[in-house]
Amino acid sequence: MKNIADKKAFLNWSSGKDATMALYEVQNIGQNEISLLLTTINSKHQRVSMHGLHRSLLEAQADAIGLPLKVIELDENATMKSYNSKMSTTLLELRGQGYIQSYFGDIFLEDLRKYRESMLLPLGFQAKFPLWKKNTKQLVQKFIKEGFRAIVICINAEVLDKSFCGRLIDQSFLDDLPIGVDPCGENGEFHTFCFDGPVFAKPVYFKKGDIVYKTYPAPKSEKSNGKTENGYWFCDLEPIA
Repeated sequence: MKNIADKKAFLNWSSGKDATMALYEVQNIGQNEISLLLTTINSKHQRVSMHGLHRSLLEAQADAIGLPLKVIELDENATMKSYNSKMSTTLLELRGQGYIQSYFGDIFLEDLRKYRESMLLPLGFQAKFPLWKKNTKQLVQKFIKEGFRAIVICINAEVLDKSFCGRLIDQSFLDDLPIGVDPCGENGEFHTFCFDGPVFAKPVYFKKGDIVYKTYPAPKSEKSNGKTENGYWFCDLEPIA
């Protein structure tokens, strides 16, 4: 475990490649103040929100990286109000422990950045975006070149077909992506689980389980156009001791 006595920053952790690259970028430039990974999970299913990764693999991943993990449990049908409430409570707790910086793996979504900053700044936090405005094609190629390994565990069924779910992030995967799909999946096209690479002391071992299709209610902005739900493919992963 890293010495965290003088560290004052945490990383908003999704378990995927962008969060992993954000951690790598910060460590690579000599800023090692990240001493905690913060993740939200579905309390009923014990899985990472939107990624579908089971808590057991999330914990194994944090252990392999060597950083403590703090988990916020959300109700299965959590509203934005309840999410903001639980997040604010956690942030105040972390602020009381001396944390002053919050890192994210976001790359170019302006609205999301503004939302994060609007939540953090009033509580005395600085929001940090080490991947901001980087070229996503170059970023994912660097991810591969540096020796990171990740598997696609969730895809938006509207933009990618089932065959992409469960694939490794490699050049073949990038070559097969349809035109218009961001190479990093920054628009929510796909989500990943990173299981090995330079920030890991050891790989996280797992086996692929079932690939399942699930639907979720569409956001209000989409319902105005007559859309009621969105579909996603998930590849379940099972830990191997």
